[in-house]
Amino acid sequence: MPVLRVVLGDQLTHDLATLTDAAPGDVVLLMEVMDECTYVRHHAKKIVLILSAMRHFAAELASRGMTVDYVRLDDPANTHAFRGEVLRAAARHDASAIVVTEPGEWRVLRDMRSWHEAAGCPVEIRDDDRFLCSIRQFRGWAQDRRTLRMEFFYRQMRRQHDVLMDGAQPEGERWNFDPENRKKLPPSHAVPPSPGFAPDGITQEVMRLVADQFGAHFGGVENFCMPVTAAQAEAALADFVVHRLPEFGDWQDAMRTDAPVLFHALVSTSLNCGLLRPRAVIAAAEAAYRAGHVPLNCAEGFIRQILGWREYIRGIYWLHMPDYARLNTMRADRRLPWFYWSGETRMHCMAQAIGQTREHAYAHHIQRLMITGNFALLAGLAPDDVDEWYLVVYADAYEWVEMPNTRGMALHADGGIVGSKPYAASGAYINRMSDYCGKCSYDVRDATGPRACPFNALYWDFMARHAERFAGNQRMAMPLRNLQRMAPDRIAAIRARAAAFLSAMDQGEMV
Repeated sequence: MPVLRVVLGDQLTHDLATLTDAAPGDVVLLMEVMDECTYVRHHAKKIVLILSAMRHFAAELASRGMTVDYVRLDDPANTHAFRGEVLRAAARHDASAIVVTEPGEWRVLRDMRSWHEAAGCPVEIRDDDRFLCSIRQFRGWAQDRRTLRMEFFYRQMRRQHDVLMDGAQPEGERWNFDPENRKKLPPSHAVPPSPGFAPDGITQEVMRLVADQFGAHFGGVENFCMPVTAAQAEAALADFVVHRLPEFGDWQDAMRTDAPVLFHALVSTSLNCGLLRPRAVIAAAEAAYRAGHVPLNCAEGFIRQILGWREYIRGIYWLHMPDYARLNTMRADRRLPWFYWSGETRMHCMAQAIGQTREHAYAHHIQRLMITGNFALLAGLAPDDVDEWYLVVYADAYEWVEMPNTRGMALHADGGIVGSKPYAASGAYINRMSDYCGKCSYDVRDATGPRACPFNALYWDFMARHAERFAGNQRMAMPLRNLQRMAPDRIAAIRARAAAFLSAMDQGEMV
């Protein structure tokens, strides 16, 4: 009787814990199910990515001599749920046991924990050792800490894994080079092209399937060019390390009109579905620094995103779920405006971030945090709506990484678990870090007039609404002092402008 080894669509790693001890005769199950394509209406390109990567991975397993049971989306017998397909496969193969690696989302783990009852055989759920910090280890780190700041977690991970270390001290005698990584990109500064991968026959077949089945979803399948195999993902990483990592740090917070990638890595889709191991990504960046090809601030800034932020966010998710999904300490309740889906807005920064997201299923972290996320925070958009939007629109989005970034970092809905202050900013920040404002219908220098930048009025309105809440927060002391210095009639005019804008937005007017 074989062991049924279940591999999910974001676990496409050949040395996955599920597969490491596979014996001849064991069966590997991969399944395309409608439930996972539609529990939110995922961007069409994300569905293409996952289904194509799964089909390529299954072919690679078969070429290595493994027995693969692959259930396609259009299989007439498909139950279109993980549970249903695992039970069908267990019965089909008379499985003696089921082995699976822990999933990335709470809802799947909750379901998985009851599979043994229905399957009539033991189910072993193994730790996901692709991460550098286990859930158990993160709980140990978090225990008895008053605050869970990423910076201190990151330092521990650097020491533990000996990354960018000089003996017991950090390379360059500093843990963090973030102050060097906030430069505005000059208009004449050249940006290297980013790699793309032409769809092969498998991907083209998936693209036709997705266009037919999910044509009403956000985005489209046209011009799909993401990595769908480990070899492609490794090529994309190598291209980044050579061509963009040497300047990544300097310009990682910069934004430019019609330039969605700039110096970013484009490896998050591959990391989050298993085509790349984070350890290999970190090693490639550190090796480039050690070889003298990449400045320390660039290597450290990139490695911090992988070894620090990515691992930390996953730990926060599993530490606080399922209650985390209900947090809304700012009591935000405004419904998501339609322009988040259409991109039709006179705010050039929002139109840029949403438009490229619709086209590419991608936006870099500053566009997510300080454009679409910042607007959602200032406007008081409901966390459930914003969570769903981020999960829908990005090809690298899974709940474990999306929710703490959205509900915690962007919206401050978790009351400060992730961030010690809300990441609220006026139009001045956007103007400082981009060329967006010079091409906008609104005036970034104004806060009260009919052409006033909405971010300006909304920022000060946000500060006024929540002044009492943040009165004791040292990191909010300066903006609150500036608010207190404003004349009452100035504050009233700004808040009236904010109210008028939000009213027009709520009524579906073009704003």
